[in-house]
Amino acid sequence: MNFSLRSVARTAGCIALLLSFVSRLPAAEPAYETKPDHPFFQKFAPRKAAAPAGLQLKENDRVAICGDSITEQKMYSRILETYLTVCVPQLKVTTRQFGWGGETGPGFIARMTNDVLRFKPTLATTCYGMNDHGYRAYEPAIGQRYREAMETLVRAFTNAGARVILGSPGCVGPAVPWSKAKSEDMNLNLCELRNIDIEIATADGVGFADVFWPMYKAMFFATQRYGDVYHLAGKDGVHPDWAGHLVMAYTFLKALGLDGQIGTVTVDLQALKATATPGHEVLGFTDDIVKVTSHRYPFCASGEINKDNTIRSGMTLVPFNAELNRFVLVVTNATAPRYMVTWGDGYRTYTREQLAKGVNLAEDYVINPFTAAFNKVDEAVAAKEAYETRQIKMLFHGDEGRADMEATVALTEKARQAYVDALAATVVPVTHTIKIAAQSQ
Repeated sequence: MNFSLRSVARTAGCIALLLSFVSRLPAAEPAYETKPDHPFFQKFAPRKAAAPAGLQLKENDRVAICGDSITEQKMYSRILETYLTVCVPQLKVTTRQFGWGGETGPGFIARMTNDVLRFKPTLATTCYGMNDHGYRAYEPAIGQRYREAMETLVRAFTNAGARVILGSPGCVGPAVPWSKAKSEDMNLNLCELRNIDIEIATADGVGFADVFWPMYKAMFFATQRYGDVYHLAGKDGVHPDWAGHLVMAYTFLKALGLDGQIGTVTVDLQALKATATPGHEVLGFTDDIVKVTSHRYPFCASGEINKDNTIRSGMTLVPFNAELNRFVLVVTNATAPRYMVTWGDGYRTYTREQLAKGVNLAEDYVINPFTAAFNKVDEAVAAKEAYETRQIKMLFHGDEGRADMEATVALTEKARQAYVDALAATVVPVTHTIKIAAQSQ
């Protein structure tokens, strides 16, 4: 097929004109999160965060939990590790926490090869920005430094073969003792860093954990519900207690794409038969009692719901149990209008309709047959993570590491393995019973 030079030039001119027109079109307005209708949220413009496309974890993943002093508190990291250990044991995920007080993004980059990448993580979660924001109102230079650091951090992990969940910073409370800035100005700054994280995650194709926006909303509603003495962001306005860390852990678990289906036990009262989903084995069903052995635990948490120092309280501020902690009992073909369900030492009465739909035992029974076993695992996680802080901060960066880093790594890895083994020994099957008794009225 022959084309004249004139026709080619005419076509090229049309394309150039079209491109010029497109370039002058206004950029598409980004989507934003829905804001509660209250002046507390009026100035904020949190960009819409995309939901994860399915489960982000792979079997045998080695997860590095990285961040500043909030991570070094070893609270949200402990919730994450305990959850991954007992709620989804089939994934065989292992974790290390690398929190370092006072750290910024650039500070982490300076040590990540020595402290983190040497352990070959396959997935990393990060939580920076609190120190990067300078505890003051936003300035373009703050955003630029943070953007450059997060881009470098993400690419260093991906170049090393690790997938990334880029976590935003959290929020600050009504006052920060070492800052004269207004709380709202600091939080607007942190929200801007959050938006930068979304842009980086989108551009680089990595995951994003929205810590700031759920936490900022939870802080407001916690005060409305429990009063001014409830400090979700911590007594110092920066370092949360257990309730705040539960909210943080919720955002990371959601970003990992976990579906929260711990297990379902289904009882057919007409057929006198009980079944269970994988991870649970029905041993028998006689005299209204189902006996089950479970290899997957629900996440157990007790404590007062109106106190900012309990995990259970944090569960009232985000849909943790509904979305991440469902151990469900379903009862079909029931004839009585109401039934008493006894699980361990606890009991509750449900209607026939509630049981047919399914009731979440993990939410309704604060103390349950898994509690003792769960607490042993959680304590072993705490001991292991405490050693990991010592390993990195005190030994890698102490006299031992300065004298001979490789020998220090080898020696401390042997010591850490003892904690890993102790943790593994606590993860045991739990055999429990569920009694379903018809009520006369």
